[in-house]
Amino acid sequence: MRIAIFCCVFALLPFTSLHAQSQPLVDYHQHLFSPAVAKLSPGLKSIDASDLIALLDSAAIRRALVLSVAYQFGNPNKPAVEDEYAQVKAENDWTSREVARFPDRLRGFCSVNPLKDYAIEELARCAKDPQLHIGLKLHFGNSDVDLDNPQHVEQLRRVFRAANEHRMAIAVHMRSSVTRKRPYGEAQARVFLNVVFPAAPDVPIQIAHLAGAGGYDDPSVDQALAVFVNAIAKQDPRMTHVYFDVSGVAGYGKWAEKANLIATRIRQLGLGHILYGSDGYGGGNLAPREAWAAFLQLPLSDDEFRMIANNIAPYMK
Repeated sequence: MRIAIFCCVFALLPFTSLHAQSQPLVDYHQHLFSPAVAKLSPGLKSIDASDLIALLDSAAIRRALVLSVAYQFGNPNKPAVEDEYAQVKAENDWTSREVARFPDRLRGFCSVNPLKDYAIEELARCAKDPQLHIGLKLHFGNSDVDLDNPQHVEQLRRVFRAANEHRMAIAVHMRSSVTRKRPYGEAQARVFLNVVFPAAPDVPIQIAHLAGAGGYDDPSVDQALAVFVNAIAKQDPRMTHVYFDVSGVAGYGKWAEKANLIATRIRQLGLGHILYGSDGYGGGNLAPREAWAAFLQLPLSDDEFRMIANNIAPYMK
C-alpha cells in the first residue's frame, strides 16, 4: 500500500464545492480485506462490505466495483502460505459473500496470480459464481509478472484467452513489481498491447492507476501510458474496449507537479474511457471522499469532471 502525501485537501477545496461537481456514480477500484488477508500485511485492517458502504456514503458515491485481493495469497513478495490455493479460493468466496450483501451497490471481480498453475482453474470456478462471474482482477506487481519473460507472456495469453471465453472483463494492475525492480515502461506496454491484448478481443479491459501503481512520480509510468495514448491517436481498434481508472493518481507523492501532464493524458485517452476509482482504504490510502477531493484538484473543467463521474463501463450496467 502507498503512503499518502496529501495535506489539507479540504482546506484547498471547500466542502460545498465538492458537491457543486457531480459525484461519481461508481468507484471503479475498491477492495475488501478479509481478516485472513489483512494478516498478510502488517498494519492493514480488515474491511468488509458494511465498512465500504459507509465509506461510499461519506463520499456520496452510490456504487463500487470490488476487486478481490485473493492474489495476495500467491504473492511471491510475501512469505509463502500453507494451502495456498485453498486460501485463494476462500478469499474469493469471502469477497463474493460480502458483495452479495449489497447487490444493488457492489459488484465483484475474482482475482488470482495469473502465473500459478491453478490460475485458469480458479478463473473457471469464479466464472460460475453469481457474484464474481463478471470479471477478473490481475495484479502484475504482486504476482511478479515480467513482461520481458516469454513464458510469463504466454501464460498471460492463456489466462486472457480463458477470461475472454468466459466473457469476463479484465482489470489489470499493469505496473510490474516495484519491490523486485522489474523493468517497466514503453517496451513492456508494447508487449502487453501487441501480444497479450489480442488474446481477449471481446471483453472490456480496465487498466488501473493510469498504467502505474499509484502516484505519477515514476517517469516509466508515463512512458507506458504513452503507448496507449499513441494507439488511441491512431484509432487502433484494440483500444475500443479499453478503460483507464485513475485510482491512486491524485493525492500521492509529487502529483501536484504532474497535474497538467495527468490532465493532458486523461484528455488524450478520451474522457469516455476514464473511470474514477479510489483504491482500497487503509495502509496509507485515501478514503473515497478524500480521494475524490484530490482528483478534483486536477486542471480539468467542470464538464470534464462531470463526464468522468458519469461514465458507466459495460460491466457495471
